[in-house]
Amino acid sequence: MTALVSTSEYLGHTFHPDCEYLEGRILERNAGEIAHSDAQGRAYAYVLARHPGYWAGVEVRVQVRANRFRIPDVSIVRGGKPSGRIIAVPPEVAVEVLSPDDRANEVQEKIDDYLSFGIPCVWVIDPETQRGWIHTVEGSREPKDGVLRNPAGDLTVPLAAIFT
Repeated sequence: MTALVSTSEYLGHTFHPDCEYLEGRILERNAGEIAHSDAQGRAYAYVLARHPGYWAGVEVRVQVRANRFRIPDVSIVRGGKPSGRIIAVPPEVAVEVLSPDDRANEVQEKIDDYLSFGIPCVWVIDPETQRGWIHTVEGSREPKDGVLRNPAGDLTVPLAAIFT
């Protein structure tokens, strides 16, 4: 049986790579492959270069509930850089880049956590197929024009910019 860890222990510890925290359990994340890193970095860089009204961060802890912390591959926040050490207010978009070892049910659980926290949309990017999906509380869809958007429509990232 795995021993549970308190929230303060989790927040006071550094993991390499960082781990998510779900009700006392530490969850390792899939990371470290070139295609994943490339898609993550290009999405981050595109937002910073083309959308000055937004701040983007890579692998920042997001407190989705009192005892749940997720780490999106990219968090996109409207306005300036958040204060503090973690993101505690819903960002505009959480971006998840799929890894070969990701399981559909685990990715869906992350999407559900993000949406129930109040994040307006989640972008899921698959480097293997070079496709992307937009998830909102209204449902999920693959953008037929190849452009990931937030619900307000003022934040756009073409998949072609990620997979060049």
